[in-house]
Amino acid sequence: MSSDERFDDLEAELRALAGSLDVPGPPPEQVAASVRARLEAPLPVRRRRVRWRVVVAVVLAVAAVTAATPQGREAVTAILRYAGIELRLGGEAPPPVGTPAPLPGEREVAPGEVAGLVAFPVRTPGALGEPDRVTVSDGGRVVSMFWPEGIRLDQFDGRMEPYFFKRLGPPYPEDTRVDGVTGFWLAGSHPLGYITRDDGEPVPLRQAGPTLIWQSGNVGHRLEGAPSMARAVELGDSLR
Repeated sequence: MSSDERFDDLEAELRALAGSLDVPGPPPEQVAASVRARLEAPLPVRRRRVRWRVVVAVVLAVAAVTAATPQGREAVTAILRYAGIELRLGGEAPPPVGTPAPLPGEREVAPGEVAGLVAFPVRTPGALGEPDRVTVSDGGRVVSMFWPEGIRLDQFDGRMEPYFFKRLGPPYPEDTRVDGVTGFWLAGSHPLGYITRDDGEPVPLRQAGPTLIWQSGNVGHRLEGAPSMARAVELGDSLR
């Protein structure tokens, strides 16, 4: 994702977030423009990374504060889009998905066939070895790998608009470092869905377990089923 696209996404998030807060202040357009201008000011690469993490932290903090109010508990308080995943943060834990469903067009393939079916590089965690099985979904947009330990790794093109969505109540995502980039650890069980490409309608999939999400290059990743954030980071760092 280019810096302009990232700023545009941030501006949209600020507008949406401002609309959910019932407090006096300047119009959302002025807030978004001011923050955008500050973010576009030239800074060393290291400071730019730190500043982006601060902005994400502010969004999560506002969501937590708003969740303490009755109005906040009744609606989604913030939406954070990262690595091809839309995180819908609410004030209370959402109801679980009762009936699991597969990804659109999901089919099992031989590991050696994957490279010819997708348009992005696919890697395997060296710490786990070859997966027990592999599937390709939605016309080659998603590759999923499964291991007997109950661990699942989804890889997909993270440059596009969100593919997956997750509905979250407390505890909110915790940032960490994985695979050389910033990732987010989602510690609790949460509903997982998929945003279809044809009409944009969301498809509820299932109740997901603790998950680590991150983007490496242009590829989004979601690693589900690790018993802790430390173990999930270890697996993510071992991708080859």
